[in-house]
Amino acid sequence: MGMVFVYALASVFVVSVISLIGVATISINAEKLRGILVYLVSFSAGAFFGDVFFHLLPEAAKGGFTFNVSLYAISGIAFSFVVEKIIRWRHCHLPTTEEHPHPFATMNLVGDSIHNFIDGVIIAASYIVSVPLGIATTFAVIFHEIPQELGDFGILLHGGFGKRKAVLYNFLTAITSVAGALLTFYIKSSEMTAFLVPFAAGSFLYIAGSDLIPELHKEMDMKKSLFQFISFAVGVGIMASLLSLE
Repeated sequence: MGMVFVYALASVFVVSVISLIGVATISINAEKLRGILVYLVSFSAGAFFGDVFFHLLPEAAKGGFTFNVSLYAISGIAFSFVVEKIIRWRHCHLPTTEEHPHPFATMNLVGDSIHNFIDGVIIAASYIVSVPLGIATTFAVIFHEIPQELGDFGILLHGGFGKRKAVLYNFLTAITSVAGALLTFYIKSSEMTAFLVPFAAGSFLYIAGSDLIPELHKEMDMKKSLFQFISFAVGVGIMASLLSLE
């Protein structure tokens, strides 16, 4: 169990460090960045679906696809829905300045903190079940975090935060994943992991299906859509290839 703890902490630390990727985008043209992001989003959508159907749900259903498995998966979807509602709840009509960042930027930080905390919980719970499941889930989270963190950095800048503050606050929200992992190992129980694995599947399905896929449909160009599909397939393929670790 000692090495499993080390693997889990190393994984959530890597996920946290990804929040600093926003620094690399400061000098990139906004139009070019959007062009890159759309393929990262399609790739991460494929990775999420792949992790759900190749790793998380099969693990959750090892004892049979019971009512509880379905209920826990739906609870993950419901929880993600509520978190997203909270993030989108408020808006403000005062001018945006560094002294007065808009509430949507602050709400984004709150929602991101909760989201990253849950990521830490899910990664740790996956490692408790098995190291290969932990690795697969970590990869799925990382593939999602890259476009998400780039987007979050842009939201903070648009909401009135200075570049240094945006980088710092984005990193502070990211390290809540470490707290989530530590709490999971502290509470550690078979009942908790039996809940968290299908819960993670539901959360990932919600993120991929309601956030990522609709974003991809905004692009109507045939050639770009084809590359989106290829990126999506590569994400799924990588998750399938990780089955060889098990």
